Amino acid sequence: MAKEKRIKEPIKLRQKKIADGNVSLYLDIYRNGKRTYEFLKLYLIPERTKEDKDKNRQTLQLANAVKAQRIVELQNGEFGFKAEFATDTLFFDYYRAMCQKRLGAESRSNWGNWFSCLHHLKKYEKNERITFAGITTEWVEGFRKYLDDDARAWEHDKRKRNKEKPLARNSKLSYFNKLRACLNQAFEDRIIPFNPCRGVENFKAEEGTRMYLTIDEVRKLAQTDCEYPRIKDAFLFSCLTGLRRSDIERLRWGDVFQQGDYTRIIFRQKKTKGQEYLDITDQAAALMGKRGDPADLVFEDIHSPTCTNRAVQEWVLRAGINKKITFHCGRHTFATMMLDIGTDIYTVSKLLGHKELSTTQIYAKVMDKNKQAAVSKIPDVLGDEGETVWRLD
Repeated sequence: MAKEKRIKEPIKLRQKKIADGNVSLYLDIYRNGKRTYEFLKLYLIPERTKEDKDKNRQTLQLANAVKAQRIVELQNGEFGFKAEFATDTLFFDYYRAMCQKRLGAESRSNWGNWFSCLHHLKKYEKNERITFAGITTEWVEGFRKYLDDDARAWEHDKRKRNKEKPLARNSKLSYFNKLRACLNQAFEDRIIPFNPCRGVENFKAEEGTRMYLTIDEVRKLAQTDCEYPRIKDAFLFSCLTGLRRSDIERLRWGDVFQQGDYTRIIFRQKKTKGQEYLDITDQAAALMGKRGDPADLVFEDIHSPTCTNRAVQEWVLRAGINKKITFHCGRHTFATMMLDIGTDIYTVSKLLGHKELSTTQIYAKVMDKNKQAAVSKIPDVLGDEGETVWRLD
């Protein structure tokens, strides 16, 4: 009796362990000599209880049902996997279009990071004509490894700089997030059937220093002349409202309203696109000056970021404050000042327009009153010998 020939399945259900310990289920589809994948957004969880086992059994049943449906579609010629997704779209063309779309729509620095990431992507991937079909999970993992091991800061900068400096951790995070955002959008646009970034571990952010001014230092600045009076007004306005430079320079009189005893600003944040309703104090309102027409800018002469930051730093030094301060430090100053006067962190988060409370908690770490109270209770152990130790002039 002749041995029955085994028919090879065109679609197989496969599993991939992801970073959170769960197992992602996906279909491995081999058709017309080409392999594609469909991630089902179904996950098996670690089996610790009977309920876990039952849930996994039901998940597998559902995954196998989807697989069976795809096989029927394939056999009936109805399986439109290739037609349904535009995986033959050129990756670099798509990425460049995303860069162009962001020009003028967000901060110059973030837009610059998109183009810096493009340079690293081209360094990693030599094939300028690569399509999204070639952007696999393994490809993404390879780019992450390139950023971690091989990428160098300023490598594409034409100026004379140290070209052998490895990327800082936050630069790696920023560039990897740009690729992730691109692939997220491609998934939303139905360019790709699944996001190859899923399951690839991201870089951990490195906590930076948030420089700020104390209330007394702000008072000292207010009493010190600045070369550019309108920059002085705008910076103090940031200290008293927490607004970013990007929102202050776009603020128009049509965004400013009188609500009873308060002046209210209604605006959409440039960075987060969130709609904000911010009540400000009389002293902050006074810094805006005389009301103009609704279409007029409130702060019309604050110049470029470079000029602004240089003017602020010179002004700070003129006031006798030995700190490296940029315009954005006004926002940090507002946050720490609000916590210092006892405002609860939830309210501070709302005033700053943060989407996540965890972002505001960084300021709580800076202004940790409990730590200050704790160290102030340390008893005197040095006596007279300790009086001049670590004295700052």
